[in-house]
Amino acid sequence: MADNGFSDKVKGTVNKTKGEAKDQYGNATNNASLQAEGKIDKLKGEVQEKIGNMKDKAHFKKE
Repeated sequence: MADNGFSDKVKGTVNKTKGEAKDQYGNATNNASLQAEGKIDKLKGEVQEKIGNMKDKAHFKKE
C-alpha cells in the first residue's frame, strides 16, 4: 500500500527542522559552512513536503 505522500511530508518536516537548527547554530557560532548546510537542508525539506503534497493530490484525484 502506498503512503500517499505522508512519508515525504514527514521527511520534509524533519529536514526543515534539522536545517533550521544547523542554520541557527551556525549563525550563533559564526560558522558559515554549517549555516549554508542548514539552508540546504531546509530547501530539501521544502521540496520533499511539496512532493508529498503532490502525491496526495494525485491519489485523491484517482478516487
